Amino acid sequence: MNGGKAERPMPVKAKSLVWTRRIGCLVGLTALAGISACSRAHTELYVSAEDGGEVLVIDADRGEVTAHIPVGKRPRGMRLSRDGKLLYVALSGSPRGGPGVDESKLPPPDRAADGIGVVDLASKKLLRTLPSGQDPEAFDLSLDQKSLFVSNEETAEISVVDLTSGKVRAKVAVGREPEGVSVRPDGKLVYVTSEGDNAVAAVDTGSLLFLGQIPVGARPRAIAFSADGGTGFVTCENGGVVTVFDTAKNVVTGSVTLAARPEGAQRPRPMGAVLAPDGRTLYVSTGRAGSVATIDVGSRRVTREFENVGKRPWGIAVSSDGKSVFTANGPSNDVSVIDAATGQVAKRIPAPGSPWGVVVAPKH
Repeated sequence: MNGGKAERPMPVKAKSLVWTRRIGCLVGLTALAGISACSRAHTELYVSAEDGGEVLVIDADRGEVTAHIPVGKRPRGMRLSRDGKLLYVALSGSPRGGPGVDESKLPPPDRAADGIGVVDLASKKLLRTLPSGQDPEAFDLSLDQKSLFVSNEETAEISVVDLTSGKVRAKVAVGREPEGVSVRPDGKLVYVTSEGDNAVAAVDTGSLLFLGQIPVGARPRAIAFSADGGTGFVTCENGGVVTVFDTAKNVVTGSVTLAARPEGAQRPRPMGAVLAPDGRTLYVSTGRAGSVATIDVGSRRVTREFENVGKRPWGIAVSSDGKSVFTANGPSNDVSVIDAATGQVAKRIPAPGSPWGVVVAPKH
C-alpha cells in the first residue's frame, strides 16, 4: 500500500523488459570480469641460456617457455633498461671452463663474439650488439642510462660503454678476475667484485677514478644493496659468507655466515643475491648446495634456508609482489618457482641450454 492506494500491477511486457535489462547487465558484468581475468598479465621471466645462445621468455604462471630470442655466444648477465623496454645481455666468445677444467685444452676464444646484446622486448628481437671489452660476464647501467659498466675478467678491468655512441669510452683497472658489477643506488659509485683479490673495487662513476678496494670474503661474486642504499651485501662463494659493508664509508661492518652442512655434504656457496620488494629480506642462491638462504636485513642473520630448489642455482630473482623467488639451475636445465612464504618449490620449469641468469619482466 502507498498513501492508502493500491499499487498498480506492472504490465507483463514491462516486467519482461526489466528482467531482460537485468540479465543483460549481469551477462555484461560477467563478460567484463572474464575479459579482466583473461587479460591479467602473467609473471614473465627472461632467462639467459649460456649453452643455448639465447634468452628464453618464460611464463612463470603457466610454467612454460613462450619464446626463444637468439642473442649470441654464452649469454650470462642481464639488466633491464629503467623503462623496461630493453634487455641488455652479456655475451662472451671465451670457451666455457669451470671447476676442474684444464683451460689449456680449451679451444681458442672468439673475440668477435664478445659484446652486450640489446634486445627489444616488444618485438623480442636482438637489435644490435655493443662492444664490451674482453669476456664480459656481468655489468650494470648508470643511473642516467647513458653508460654501461662491464666487468672484463680476463683483463682485470671494467669497460665503460657509451650507449649513445655505442663505443667503449674508457677502461678502468679494478683488480684480478672482476666479476659482479653493481651501481650504488644514488648512482655516484660503481662496485666491482674481484675474485682474484677477494675484494670489492669502488669506482667513481663521474670521474671514473679507482677509489680503492674493500676486503671481503673469498671469491666474491655479486653485490646487492639495502633499500636505502646505505648497506652493501657481497656474496662470497668460497668463503661461505655474505660480507656486509657501509656504502658511505666503504668499510666492512660485518658478515653473515651461511649454515654449515654435515661432513661430506656440499657446503653453501653464496652466488646470486636479490632483495625482496619490502626491503626486509635478502635471498641468496648457494650454488652446489642447491638451496636459497634468506637473510634478515635488519638483524643480518640467516632466518631460513629453502632446500633442494634445483641443481647449482645461480641466477636469482623475486616477483614484484614478493610472493615468489626464481632461480636459474644450469645443470638441471630448469627454473625453479619457489613460494616465498613456505620455502617450497611450487614448480620447476624446463629451460634448455644451461640457464644462467633470470630477470623478472616489469609490470606495465
